[in-house]
Amino acid sequence: MTKANIRILIADDHPVFRKGLRQVIEAESDLLVIGEATDGDAALAFVRQEKPDVAVVDVHMPGSGGFDFLRAIKKEKLAVAVIFLTMFNDETMFNTAMDLGAKGYVLKESAASDITASIRSVAAGRPYISPQLSGFLLNRSQHAAQLVEQHPGLNSLTPTERRILKLIADYQSSKEIAAELHIHYRTVDNHRSNICQKLNLHGSNALLKFAVENRSKI
Repeated sequence: MTKANIRILIADDHPVFRKGLRQVIEAESDLLVIGEATDGDAALAFVRQEKPDVAVVDVHMPGSGGFDFLRAIKKEKLAVAVIFLTMFNDETMFNTAMDLGAKGYVLKESAASDITASIRSVAAGRPYISPQLSGFLLNRSQHAAQLVEQHPGLNSLTPTERRILKLIADYQSSKEIAAELHIHYRTVDNHRSNICQKLNLHGSNALLKFAVENRSKI
């Protein structure tokens, strides 16, 4: 990124917080807030039209919240890096955000000090997590390592198979996965069979059960 070209959307339903956040961001010469939204639907419409580089989004908003917003972004393949804001220091919520593909995760209590660094980081293609949440990130890595130890076949999954496994964890059917990946649903079924074989999973619901239970680790 060059100077003054990181274009930002702020989505939060609290006007006072939005105003304060905007002031912090626009105090930096290389950052520009090009819009604000009060819910996920309005944020999505803005991203479609204005194509910001970064969206700073509250997890909890009336109606369509931050997680719904990111799901829609991914489904429509819109090129915007999403930073979640939250007031909750909650590991389950953190893992959900990471599973969905959030590039940043910032606690509101430290937003004034963290937000500009997080925007620059995700705009450059690097993730950013509030330092207070480093323990969550460590736990996530440890759990992933333990899962590989228990199921060494995970390391033999191809990138496509791993992506399909994550989509299965979102309860997507073979036809829905096929539509997202632009392949035939029978090809998806073949991948599912290969995944089951590599992970030594047996039974009609074994793959879905494994994917859902381990979604934060795969």
